[in-house]
Amino acid sequence: MNSSRLAFVTVALCGAFASSALAEQPRAVLELFTSQGCSSCPPADKLLGELAQRKDILALSLPVDYWDYLGWKDTLANHDFSERQKEYATARGDSDVFTPQMVINGGGRFVGSDKAAIESALTQAGSALPVPIDLASKPDATTVTIGAAGAGTPTKGTIWLVMYERAVTVPIVRGENSGKTVTYTNVVRKLRPIAMWKGAPLSIDLPKSEVTQAKVTRCAVLLQAETETGLPGAILGASTIYYGH
Repeated sequence: MNSSRLAFVTVALCGAFASSALAEQPRAVLELFTSQGCSSCPPADKLLGELAQRKDILALSLPVDYWDYLGWKDTLANHDFSERQKEYATARGDSDVFTPQMVINGGGRFVGSDKAAIESALTQAGSALPVPIDLASKPDATTVTIGAAGAGTPTKGTIWLVMYERAVTVPIVRGENSGKTVTYTNVVRKLRPIAMWKGAPLSIDLPKSEVTQAKVTRCAVLLQAETETGLPGAILGASTIYYGH
């Protein structure tokens, strides 16, 4: 993979709005694997929307496609997210794949509507992720700066670019949620690897000129450890950019 070329293209999608951006570093990343075809998911989708209001949390919706056969094809689903959820299960050593499932910081998994369990996990997560990530806007580029690994921190990871929409409202006319209109928060449109990290400080200058029109209003950069077999591990760092939408 030509990671530098890929990074130039993808970050430019977000960088077009950099002059009005506000960058933040959350202490926890929540990934909700959800489906429009799952009758148990709307309460979890609502909870994710509430959690997304917190400045110390990056809460993401990753719609999966494996319930499409139930009578309604999820209009937001991406098969890559189904595979990501399965990879998490393989990395944990179980087959625990279901919706709504919440994965916190790339590790613990919970029923996505279990507010008490999720709040408890967030309390235990600590005040900050171990590796800082800074995003800085310049007239023609966005600079991503990754810090160094500290003691006890993994030294091999993938840098991911996450492109997402703040909210998408979907009227569902068939399947288990027939007749419901559900709002999905921070809906991931694309999740792409842009570079590898080997524990040392790293800075990537990402030109905006590759793409002339933005496709999303929000972006995040994640640093995620890799297992020895290349599966996703703990999330070590995160930074987000918002564009006032």
